This record gives sequence, structure tokens and C-alpha cells, in this order.
Amino acid sequence: MAVNVIVDAFGGDNAPLEVIKGCERAVRELGVKITLTGREKEIRACAEKNGISLNGIEIVHTDDVFDIHEEPKEIIKSGKNSSMAVGLSLLAEGKGDAFVSAGSTGALVMGATFIVKRIKGIKRIAPSPVLPGDKGNFVLIDAGANTECRPEMLVQFAVMGSAYMEKVMGIKNPKVGLLNIGSEETKGRDLEIEAYKLLEKSGLNFAGNIEAREMPQGNVQVVVTDGFTGNIALKLYEGMGSFFAKKMKWIFSGAGKIGAILSIGKIKTFRKQMDYKEVGGSALLGVKKPVIKAHGSSDGTAFFNAVRQAKRCVEGDVAGVIESYVARTASADKE
Repeated sequence: MAVNVIVDAFGGDNAPLEVIKGCERAVRELGVKITLTGREKEIRACAEKNGISLNGIEIVHTDDVFDIHEEPKEIIKSGKNSSMAVGLSLLAEGKGDAFVSAGSTGALVMGATFIVKRIKGIKRIAPSPVLPGDKGNFVLIDAGANTECRPEMLVQFAVMGSAYMEKVMGIKNPKVGLLNIGSEETKGRDLEIEAYKLLEKSGLNFAGNIEAREMPQGNVQVVVTDGFTGNIALKLYEGMGSFFAKKMKWIFSGAGKIGAILSIGKIKTFRKQMDYKEVGGSALLGVKKPVIKAHGSSDGTAFFNAVRQAKRCVEGDVAGVIESYVARTASADKE
């Protein structure tokens, strides 16, 4: 049976046109079913105007759209009839296998927590963007949702990140690194020191502490930290990516055009590696069913890849793997 991905048709800066484009391509190339939530007349009019087929796409009408400036908690109150909340409710009711939205991150985390619910035993849901490294991609978890954490929460982040990298990204026994201010196990705050001890006993492929400057090397596939530190690291990483892109353009302009022509293949490969559209979004790990947060400025390509990411989460049973690990850990703690 085809995977059914529910998509918020009005989340993001380029909705609904780019959402519809990405979903139409996903139906055609990935063989998925799509359920769009949002204003049906607008969706159909947009598709007709731009010559986009809605074959294989179901539309569930909602009158409201959750405004990105609203308080996240309103997603379960005044925003419960929005395209985001209705999509999450459909997922919780078993009327779809995964959910994608480019809307408010805070609202999506709140809605995923209280509508779809957390996996039993998981203390916090964590946004987990996949970032490029020299030796391959890695997942950063938590990237901003949980600014205050306990050591055992970082261990759960490591478990969830490992399950995602193995089942979705195809990396067996991924290495886990704890983001810190030094490589020694005595470095950091009480949070990192205690988390280090727990990670050593976790059974995961724990590689120890890593400093922020080591992240781009890609020597570990799961970088674990609290949401405050993780969000700073993420924003710096994104900013440096934009900085390098501008510098490359400057270097190869003017007299450097011949060099650019000779290096065009490598330049395109590098730009593709640094492009968030190629991944699609950040998985909210710890939810009972896959929820993907697409970038707010996503275009059709990014939405297509976000749907592909959701499909892989379903097929790899990422939530089930996380749930099994947490259950085994809980049982071991009682013995």
C-alpha cells in the first residue's frame, strides 16, 4: 500500500503553489499518496492556473491558516481548525502515515507533542536537521526546541538521531558525538559531564566529545546537544554556508571565469551539498508518527524532498525503532 503523506498546503512563504508543485512531483516520482490540508478552492484554483495535476492528491478543506506570528500554544486552542492542526489531527487519527509542514516551528512542535503525542518514554520532541559534512551528512539534535535539558534527555536525543541516520540515511551504526567545549570527558557543564557518562553506557556508538569546529569534518553522524547550543550552532552553520557561497561567486567572477569553467562540476556538487532543499526539512524525532518541518522558504524541490524524507521515515519505521530502544532501556533499568 502506498505511503500517504499529509501536507500542510498553506505552511511556508511560497504556499500554496510551491507546496502543490512538490506534492504533484512526489505522487508522480515516489508513488506516494498525498493529502493536502487547507482552503480547497484556493488549492484547486492555483493548480488549474499553473497546469498542475491533482491526480493522487486528496484535499481536506480547512478555513483557517496558522499565522507564524501567533503564540505556538494557540495551535491547540484558537488554531485547532488551521491547516496545520487539522493535518496533525488526521495523522493522529490514522488517516495518514506522516505529516509535512513549512509553517511555524514552535507551533509544529507544540502540535506534534499534544495532538500526535510523544513516543512512550520519550521526554522531549527534538528538531533534527541534517547538515553537510566533508565526509558525509550528519544530524544535529536538538536544534532549538529544548533550551534546558537533563543528561538523560541528551541520551534520548542520541538514540533518536542514531535511529534516523540508520533507517533514513542508510548509515549503519552511526557515530555519536557530544557537542562540547573540549574533547576531554571532564569538559563542559554538569549537563555535558553527566551526559558523557550515560552515553558511554548507552550501547550506542559513542565517539566522545566534539568541538563545534569539528562538525564540518563529518567524522560523527549524530551531533548531540541541548536546544540552546544546538540552535546557535545551526544558525552559525547556515550563515557560514551563505558566506562561502558569496565568496565563491566573488572569487570566480571577472578574471576567474576561466577557472570557474574548469571547476564548474565541483562547484555545482558543492552548492548542491550545501543546499537545504536537497534534504527537505528537519524530522521532529520522538513523535509517534513522522512529522517533518520543511524550511519556511521551501520551493517545490524542497517540498518534494520533504515528502521523500517523510516516506523514508515511514518505511524505516523510525518511530518504532526509537520506541523499541526506549522500552529495552526501561526494562534494563528495572532489573
